[in-house]
Amino acid sequence: MIVLIILGVLLAVLVAAFLYRVVKLRHGGTPALLRGLPAVGDSGWRHGIIRYGESAFVFFKLSSLRPGPDSRIDRQGIEVESRRSRSGTEFDIMSDDIVVLRVRDGASRYEIALDSGALTAFLSWVESRPDGRARRRRTA
Repeated sequence: MIVLIILGVLLAVLVAAFLYRVVKLRHGGTPALLRGLPAVGDSGWRHGIIRYGESAFVFFKLSSLRPGPDSRIDRQGIEVESRRSRSGTEFDIMSDDIVVLRVRDGASRYEIALDSGALTAFLSWVESRPDGRARRRRTA
């Protein structure tokens, strides 16, 4: 009987975590594919949602139960290194209008696959970041 209660509680916790993640993802965001580099061949792509914030963007994998974001890339440190079209087996998982960006955030490197509208939004977000030298002054 105790084993059944423990299993029931574990199942309830898993269902609650799943529902929390689904609700979190349904609050909006931009569909994207992301993978960390270096990657072997065309593997490592993860489907998910990115959300832009003032200081960073966060990536939520669709297949994760983690309560928070799976990746975070700082806005001040991000550098777009290159862009390319899909290649190899990427044709199987990406639509025709996808562009793949290679980005760097300090020592971390990623590839982000975005459609044309999401690409425009991402580049606008990066280019509109405040100058690193600009600081808000406190008024006392």
